[in-house]
Amino acid sequence: MAGGSVSECREYLFKVLVIGELGVGKTSIIKRYVHQLFSQHYRATIGVDFALKVINWDSSTLVRLQLWDIAGQERFGNMTRVYYKEAVGAFVVFDVTRESTFEAVSKWKHDLDSKVKLQNGSPIPAVLLANKCDQKNDGTSHSASLMELFCKENGFLGWFETSAKVRYLGYKEL
Repeated sequence: MAGGSVSECREYLFKVLVIGELGVGKTSIIKRYVHQLFSQHYRATIGVDFALKVINWDSSTLVRLQLWDIAGQERFGNMTRVYYKEAVGAFVVFDVTRESTFEAVSKWKHDLDSKVKLQNGSPIPAVLLANKCDQKNDGTSHSASLMELFCKENGFLGWFETSAKVRYLGYKEL
């Protein structure tokens, strides 16, 4: 090729699970992240749904995130093993306004760890999302230090407060 060079583009595809109890906002988080859309009205996910987020990481790297929205009632179903297969990461979501959804987080994490591993045999990386932080009140607050301890004890990489409604992640609006 005279006078030029071909820059090679690297492409990666990563399967990421989004799991948690029914109604915690998994679908809302995905729709906001992928399509910049929010609706107050979603129907419950039946089984599994998918979304694809394409990220131009840099001038020569394309990352495709395949987000698997697993129905909240699926934890004890036989299908989760199939849904989880080949995932390389997960978000476990709970609703800060419903303490029972936080109590279920460790069950979801245990289910995840028992059904999918990385190629080296270790658990897939998981991040905890405290969703609907725009609605939280003093009675349902989770302190940062307690959440960090919970994550360490339960094998999460870390945690973030989120809100699909107001495009909020952590302590800054997106």
